[in-house]
Amino acid sequence: MKYFKFFSVKLTSFVLLISLLGANQALAVIPSPPKLAAKSYLLIDADTGEVLVEENADEKLPPASLTKMMTAYIAEAEIASGNLQLNETVTVSEKAWQMKGSLMFIEVGEQVSIENLLKGIIIVSGNDASVAMAEHIAGSEESFADVMNATAAKLGMANTHFVNATGWPAENHYTTARDLAKLAKAIVYDYPERYGVYSEKYFQYGVDKRTGKPLKRQANRNALLWRDSAVDGLKTGYTKEAGYCLVTSAKKENQRLISVVMGTKSSKARAAESQKLLTYGFRFFENVKVKSAGASLEKVSVWKGDANRVSVGVAEDLVVTIPRGESKALKAEMEVNAVIEAPLEQGQPLGAVKISLNDQLIREVPLVALESVAEAGFFKKLWDQLRLFFFQLFTD
Repeated sequence: MKYFKFFSVKLTSFVLLISLLGANQALAVIPSPPKLAAKSYLLIDADTGEVLVEENADEKLPPASLTKMMTAYIAEAEIASGNLQLNETVTVSEKAWQMKGSLMFIEVGEQVSIENLLKGIIIVSGNDASVAMAEHIAGSEESFADVMNATAAKLGMANTHFVNATGWPAENHYTTARDLAKLAKAIVYDYPERYGVYSEKYFQYGVDKRTGKPLKRQANRNALLWRDSAVDGLKTGYTKEAGYCLVTSAKKENQRLISVVMGTKSSKARAAESQKLLTYGFRFFENVKVKSAGASLEKVSVWKGDANRVSVGVAEDLVVTIPRGESKALKAEMEVNAVIEAPLEQGQPLGAVKISLNDQLIREVPLVALESVAEAGFFKKLWDQLRLFFFQLFTD
């Protein structure tokens, strides 16, 4: 990771140029992104949101069991809010027990813990576990679908509509690669204490009632968990209509990538095509931390305040995703509001920081006050008002 120091040039017209070290460097050669044998795919940097590769990323497609990412996410939100407890038990309904396809193998009337249901959903993609969870949270799977759609709207999943908790084929049940990437990012970062379940390779549950012996453990269908040590989630899916799908998250050093691949022809293909995206992203792109949250970029003038100047900076770490090897071609520009008057609250926007790469704008974030400034007393305010009048008279 490279860290860059800002240095200031004289403030002119309230635009401060902030140069990054090493202006001249040969540009890195970035090859064209891979073309995948899939209906739709997307690769993003999870921290910056930068799209590295996309193809038909907004096409509405059936998500199959990728749906269960939302089912699990809602359960995790309920746990975080205190509405559910991991050791809380759920009574399995006949509807849940009768589900077909991939199963956790729970029995009707059985009492199953929330923790085991979550593992059944995430690790072995249990349709029965998903329905049992949905019914426990919302009373019915139909009501739970309303919760799913409301949650999707909050996450900005504008091209998604859910009908059930499993991804079982149904009319008007669809999403997009871009929306699934948003959901995956929320799963990773909103409830990090629960995310480790997505990397578990096996789950064993239940007893064979004929022999009394434990049922054979089931393997996570995400083949990349075995092939790539950087991969730590997320979810597979398959139906005849959807094809073979995979949402993957992987982390190397300071960079986390999320890939979405929808509509491949086999389980091997979805893993292989996802690996192509991850390899491309890690090999040819890097994250650069331009400035830390709360670090002062400059002190700027304040009118009518009990302090004459205020430190400005960024509220969150300013990180950009760029082609690997081009970090020295970064440039930043800080635009400050022409007139800043007290009172000021800490975090109040006072302009913008714009980051360019080879003279192309790649990121813009608010420039904020790093501390509060109270109003001055009557006489200072009056004096500043007079000074401000002449300042604006001669600068307009």
